[in-house]
Formats: sequence, C-alpha cells, structure tokens
Amino acid sequence: MALSSATLKLTSLPSFSTKKKNPSLSFTVTCSSSSFDEPPKPSLVSSSSTSSSPKARFIARRKQSVSVRQLQRPLIEYMSLPASQYSVLDAERIERVDDNTFRCYVYTFKFFNFEVCPVLLVRVEEELNGCCIKLLSCKLEGSPVVVAQNDKFDASMVNQVSCDSIQEGSLEQQITSDAVIEVNIEIPFAFRVFPVGAIESTGTQVLDQILKLMLPRFLSQLSKDYQAWASGDTSRQPLGTGKI
Repeated sequence: MALSSATLKLTSLPSFSTKKKNPSLSFTVTCSSSSFDEPPKPSLVSSSSTSSSPKARFIARRKQSVSVRQLQRPLIEYMSLPASQYSVLDAERIERVDDNTFRCYVYTFKFFNFEVCPVLLVRVEEELNGCCIKLLSCKLEGSPVVVAQNDKFDASMVNQVSCDSIQEGSLEQQITSDAVIEVNIEIPFAFRVFPVGAIESTGTQVLDQILKLMLPRFLSQLSKDYQAWASGDTSRQPLGTGKI
C-alpha cells in the first residue's frame, strides 16, 4: 500500500497554492459522501490553551471508493502488506520517519488572507483488509499569526483504508477511503472581528475541500501503485511529483 497529497482553490474563501513550499499528505474513484454512518472517531492531538478565549470547531467527513481490476497478484495481498513495504506515493510531500510513521507536508493555502501550511505526523496501523492512518501531531507553518497558534489548537484525523471482498465471477474490487478531520482552535485576536459561526463555516468548508481533493488523488495513486506492484515491480518507488 501507500501514502500521498493535494491542493485546492476556493473562490470566496481560502485559496490553495500549488507551489512546492514544503513536501503533503494524502492517502489516494466512485465518488463521495460528505456524511456517512458511524464515521471513524478520532482522538484529538496537540495541547491547546485552557484560557477563556472564544473557540471554534471545524469538522469534515468524506468517504470515497475506486474500482480496481484484479491482476495476477490479488488486491487483498497488496492491501495486507506491512507498513514497512508501503510506497509513500509522493516523495515531494511525504517522508518516512520509521516503518509505521510518516511526515506529511500539506500544500500552502490561505485562510482569511493568512498563509497556512500544515505539517502532519501520522501513524499507520495495519488491519486485516487495509490500514488505519491516524494523526499523531500537527504543526502549522506560514504567516506569523498562524505559527503563533501552534499551542492553541487540537487536531485529529483518521483515514480508514480498506478493500471489499471479491465477488464470485468479478474481476474488480473496490478500495475505500473513509476519512474524518476535526480541528478545535482558540480564535486568534485578529479573527475576533468575525462571528464565530462565520469562522466555523469557513473552516469547515476548507477541511471539506481538502478531503474532496485529497481522497480521489490518494485513491488514484493507490490504484496505480497496486498495478505496479501486481505487475512485479518491487521497487516501491513513489509515483507522485508534488503536483495536482
């Protein structure tokens, strides 16, 4: 299996840059569902301030699938590979820290005209028909006012990646990515001129757009990586170039 990244552009709200300021995350198409039953329940990471300052909460969920044609080596074997054999998919955006831990550099985007570039540390937990990717920590880079928030927010992310059982007589299976992101942040002074509801709505739209771009990209790269692996390519070379 493998890991990857993405960028986006919002019209009236934030815009995402395609420049490679730092290497992103993605995991990587039948389409989507922005809400679904019993989503993964992530636990928050990072320590936030306990002050009485106003808080905002952003949360986005998305579930997508891609159909994959079975090759000589079955998809279930690929999905059951140990994390130590994963391809990172996009070496411009993802670094391997150890067998199960990866550092992911998300594309720079703008939130209320402030540049934000999250750097994620994630752990991959191997499961029977896939894996679960969980956020360990998140560091914000970008504008000074953004960097100053690093001790004032909690973030969580869970991405459940799995394949379904092959149907008798079928040559195709589906890989599914089931993701949820949540952020709780102490609203910076510079943002307090805006109603909390407006900040939460904007933040939620940003997270939703991130998932909307990341999941199809991840699933597409995952499908290509399976094809390379099933064809006998054991190099596990990343396929991505840091671009959308």
